[in-house]
Amino acid sequence: MSETEPNLDQRTITRLCVQVGQMLMQHNAESTLVVGLTRRLGLALGVESVEVALAASAMVVTTLHQGHCITSARECPDRGINMSVVTELQHLVVMAERQQLDINAVKQRLEGIAPTRYNRWLVLVMVALSCAAFSQLAGGDAMVFALTFVASSCGMWVRQELGHRHFNPLVNFGATAFVTTTVATPAVLYNLGNEPFLVMASSVLMLVPGFPLINAASDMVKGHINMGLARWTMASLLILSTCLGIVAAMNLFQVWPWLI
Repeated sequence: MSETEPNLDQRTITRLCVQVGQMLMQHNAESTLVVGLTRRLGLALGVESVEVALAASAMVVTTLHQGHCITSARECPDRGINMSVVTELQHLVVMAERQQLDINAVKQRLEGIAPTRYNRWLVLVMVALSCAAFSQLAGGDAMVFALTFVASSCGMWVRQELGHRHFNPLVNFGATAFVTTTVATPAVLYNLGNEPFLVMASSVLMLVPGFPLINAASDMVKGHINMGLARWTMASLLILSTCLGIVAAMNLFQVWPWLI
């Protein structure tokens, strides 16, 4: 190997760093965490410097070692929020910093990290229960609770089915909001329960993009303005799609509960 040719270890370290950053981005870790863990892993494995640049759906990592510079870029398509992956990657980096893992061990551990998925029916029931609980907190009776549970269950089923078929998130949120509001409409039409409008209001709370909005605010506060704006824009578009779905359903059935 010539003196001007980067060694194999640096190439491997660069690939491992960009793979860790890519997985963090795909599973919606905040930008500061992505940059920090990517840099810490490279330094722990022996390179002198790691520079990270983030974009809305991609990242670029550059490592410097013994005068050699290697740059790698990766696309980061969204894989959904999954904090189990983020936590495992944090543990991996900490173990590398403590010299408990070498390059080969880190590579093997990375290959074994996969998203943890809860049973879809468990998720459906728990989401529906949470929406129904909000209707109770807002003053709804048992009938409102039951109707909110049913509407939220139907909406969550649609959301899961569209997500499984890889529909665009904007289409997913709009269709889910439309179906959920449609199922909740009879509560207002037939005046079921003490506060029937709460069924329509509470059943769509599962579509509030709280996590993306929190990440967007966190990114902007911590100096990652471009990432924060990109995430804020996506969250705003999801809210807009949800509103369009709700308004479409109410306009179809001519139900405007707040005007009653």
